[in-house]
Amino acid sequence: METYDALLASITPTSGPSRTILNPATGEAVGEAPIHDLEFLEDAVATAVETQPAWAALGHEARSAALLKAADAVERSAEELAQLLSREQGKPLNGPNARFEVGACVAWLRATAGLPLEPETIVDDGETRAELHYKPIGVVAAIGPWNWPMMIAIWQIAPALRMGNTVVVKPSGNTPLSVLALVKVLNEELPEGILTAVSCGREVGARLTNHPAIGKIMFTGSTAAGRAIIKSSADTVKRLTLELGGNDAGIVLPDADPKTIAEDIFWGAFLNTGQTCAALKRLYVHTDIYDAVCDELTTVAKAMPMGNGLDETNVLGPLQNKAQYDVVANLVQAAKDSGARILLGGNPDPDQPGYFYPTTLVADIDNENPLVTEEQFGPALPIIRYTTIDEAVEKANALDVGLGASVWSSNVSAARDVAARIQAGTVWINRHGAVDPRIPFGGAKQSGYGLEFGTEGLKHLGVPQVING
Repeated sequence: METYDALLASITPTSGPSRTILNPATGEAVGEAPIHDLEFLEDAVATAVETQPAWAALGHEARSAALLKAADAVERSAEELAQLLSREQGKPLNGPNARFEVGACVAWLRATAGLPLEPETIVDDGETRAELHYKPIGVVAAIGPWNWPMMIAIWQIAPALRMGNTVVVKPSGNTPLSVLALVKVLNEELPEGILTAVSCGREVGARLTNHPAIGKIMFTGSTAAGRAIIKSSADTVKRLTLELGGNDAGIVLPDADPKTIAEDIFWGAFLNTGQTCAALKRLYVHTDIYDAVCDELTTVAKAMPMGNGLDETNVLGPLQNKAQYDVVANLVQAAKDSGARILLGGNPDPDQPGYFYPTTLVADIDNENPLVTEEQFGPALPIIRYTTIDEAVEKANALDVGLGASVWSSNVSAARDVAARIQAGTVWINRHGAVDPRIPFGGAKQSGYGLEFGTEGLKHLGVPQVING
């Protein structure tokens, strides 16, 4: 374990171009991030190609042992990583935020190391025997976002390494320091050359998507960027796992208890200050309990402190960047202009430093309003009234995205019946956004394709091979 200052110094470039990363809560400098060039990227890919066969030859047991040691290394530096993450991304240390994210990195590494992956006997009838095996792809490019930079990097790195691939990571330009530090810590225990981070601009990073030596791309980000990756990767027929934009719906059935569900709905929507792909972004509530749900949610939201992430009392932070702040501000303003009722928030302080947008609840809003139809990716939740279950399901399914959804009810069986009608990769019952390293996760419609997590997700980092005979 090293101090925060030592960790930051270890990833600070001593030569070459760099840029200053600012704290979105204060505007103060966090550190200097390198700007790697095309030559650096090519060297990283060449090293990954060179080291991959030996890494694959170690076998699952040895690779799993290496992941467990890497998890120990992250755990040793957990507080230093969380401090850096809070400064760079903006999320508070406490609550389901920075310390939670680093802890999730440890948990995912350990869970991925323990996933079973045995050959599957497909046919064995005395005449024909066929087995299904999974072999490493080769080199995986992991391209991550700025909202959960460390955790999503591990979601990509852990299964790729476990399967026997080597990995080149490209972090978001908004949060490169967190991922550079995480990779530095992981490499304290991993064999040299199997994991490299490339901190570069969009043009250099684009080389990963068409590089002939890259066998697979794992990408989490916007649907527009995902489409661009699909096009760029087509000529080299790369395998893809894409977790793209979501605009997740939640449906509250008329038998739900508003007071019981209010806090869980709040965190489903406002986890990471709403900056989560699978956050609850539009809430449909039956007219019989609409006012009660609005009241209970408002009570919960008022009690959640927002501010600088390094203040131990806060559980909500700023938007990570000005562009995202503007998206949220513009969508809420459009809702206000339409006559929607603001239950809470909607009134940012222009004199407050940082990209803070207040926790905002919007009621009596039309389902066609931009705050409902466009992904806000921030601390503003529209609450839409409905009268019949068919109406709620139709509205939930109306958009071209389908990452997650949720159904809230005192009757789990009834909730499951509604869940089965929703077009989304995951539908949670009486919670929202709870991911688990053992349970596959992926999107429907334009929220992407491919699976992550669990044994099924691990298989997506391999090439299936049938041995017949």
